[in-house]
Amino acid sequence: MFIICTFFQKKNQNQTRQIKSLKHDFLLIKKKYKKAIADFLDVDPAQVSLYWRGRVGLYCILKAMEIQPGDEVILPSFTCVVVPSAIKYLGAKPIYTSINPNTYNIDVEKIEEKITEKTKVILAQNTFGLSSDLNPILDIAKKYDIKVIEDCAHGFGGTYRGRKNGTSATAAFFSSQWNKPFSTGIGGIVLSNEPELAKKIQFIQESFKSPSTKDEIMLAIQIFIRNNILKPSIYWAALRLYRWASRRGLISGSSDAGELENAEMPNNYLKKGANIQAKVGIRALQCFSKNLSHRKKVATLYNNGFVKFNIPPIYCPNYATHTYIKYPILVKNQDTFLRLAQQNQIPLGDWLNSPIHPIRENLGRWNYKKGSFPLAEKIGYHILNLPTDESISLKEAKRILLFLENNQKEILCTWRDL
Repeated sequence: MFIICTFFQKKNQNQTRQIKSLKHDFLLIKKKYKKAIADFLDVDPAQVSLYWRGRVGLYCILKAMEIQPGDEVILPSFTCVVVPSAIKYLGAKPIYTSINPNTYNIDVEKIEEKITEKTKVILAQNTFGLSSDLNPILDIAKKYDIKVIEDCAHGFGGTYRGRKNGTSATAAFFSSQWNKPFSTGIGGIVLSNEPELAKKIQFIQESFKSPSTKDEIMLAIQIFIRNNILKPSIYWAALRLYRWASRRGLISGSSDAGELENAEMPNNYLKKGANIQAKVGIRALQCFSKNLSHRKKVATLYNNGFVKFNIPPIYCPNYATHTYIKYPILVKNQDTFLRLAQQNQIPLGDWLNSPIHPIRENLGRWNYKKGSFPLAEKIGYHILNLPTDESISLKEAKRILLFLENNQKEILCTWRDL
């Protein structure tokens, strides 16, 4: 009996040691990932924290800033629904404001008129990889003693007046979801530029759940499929399958089942970053310069093509460097153009197809009143985006340009044609 008990005791001790060793390895991987992010952004790793999704990082920043029910957060009327959702999960109120139709970012001149005694935060978005004009926004924030959060979901790798995106405001959150500047499948990063706030954020993040083993395995499978099987030739079929499975909660999609139905926090929303995300993120950051260079080459190809078609290329002000996560175009009829693209196997996207993408009905659930910002709404109903990521070779980009040339009459020159 003593021998049997001793055997099982040693077996349990070995298993405990293996589990501890595995946890230690995972901690090292996450530590290495945070350092890689910090090194790229030229900040201290203590300023960085990791999340299952970028929106969870935004929620964590707002909570650390002690945003209370009834507080107001100003944001552009051309964003993703998960942004106002994170605000509403804390009982605060999203206050939408106009966008600059050239940059698709917040209209700096319209911010001040939205400020009240309840305003606590301004959200400055990097749309399609282009930074907002931050200096005047920071001046307004200083004048009214409010905070600025940089929404860098699209902006990792870009700069504002020589500074890396995310390093100018009080805090910033990034997304490493599918099609973002670099991808870990899904994933989020927070950067705090104030030491005390960084400590608060880290403390709150530690209270979040770790992704389950199932979460890790499902995400690893999706990353493998995307990297090894998904090709431009099956883009449309894969997109339909992905959206179908995502809506039903069968995979780790861009949004969980229910997130697009109302502004109530879904179960298992508050999650830390996953081990698989850190592992994939380290490799992705090692290739990031090459990835960014490719995006810029593809964007240059599109720019030159548009000039040839007598259509103004994408606008880029001199205060920022663009990452071209997507290349937006305006078309006469979104549905018609998407059908044409599908028939010709052209992988177009429809990012930001409404003031709170992808919601087009029941906008009031997110405190958006339909008709409040007609220009942003019109842009949403006419915008599509060309791919720039590494799955699109220069040869494929030229094929896309040929498609655009053949359907040039369906493309609008500027937002003034809406």
